[in-house]
Amino acid sequence: MSVAAVQSFYGRWARLYDLLATAPGVTAWRRRAVDALDLKPGDTVVEMGCGTGANLPYLREAVGPEGTVVGLDLAPGVLARARGRIVDRGWRNVHVALADATRPPVDGPVDAVLGTFVVGMFAAPAAAVADWLDRCTGRVALLNFQRSDAPLAAPLNLAFQAFVWAASPGRGIPAESPAAALERRVAAARETLTARTADRRFEIFAGGYLGLLSGRVADR
Repeated sequence: MSVAAVQSFYGRWARLYDLLATAPGVTAWRRRAVDALDLKPGDTVVEMGCGTGANLPYLREAVGPEGTVVGLDLAPGVLARARGRIVDRGWRNVHVALADATRPPVDGPVDAVLGTFVVGMFAAPAAAVADWLDRCTGRVALLNFQRSDAPLAAPLNLAFQAFVWAASPGRGIPAESPAAALERRVAAARETLTARTADRRFEIFAGGYLGLLSGRVADR
């Protein structure tokens, strides 16, 4: 999908996306993703694809006022809401920037990297995650939707496919379904993270529809 398509889609739906991203059940998922990073006060953490900033409160809480939180996103519409959160809370150590998470303007090394619901959008997710690992000395965590293997999940899996289609920028008649593309890209990102990390953890929750993989960079 093109940069213009992503920016247009998330700009148009920024308000609704923010409501969904901060819904009570969703915030619990986000906190679990931040917990997987094992952050300490004073750490520097980068969120790739920060969206409207729904994870920023939990990241900032984890690193404390002496740490640094950086959020990157490609869509100006959602970043405006993230900046509003920062201003409203008076955070001086939380920063967001308009940037491509597949080519982050981060010199590193940083202590941790977080990507929630983002690697499934990348044309080359394995390369993107490899780049993140190169810039990190601690843990990297990926939170993503997936189809469930739970018993009796078949009807809900159809709903999952419809949800992915509706949430995909630049919809048309693709060579493969959006759900299949999402799963293929997420799998590639997870394989890279698994190959390059130690102390890995994989959690499945939300009835099997969410997978959280994290690991500590092993080749530094």
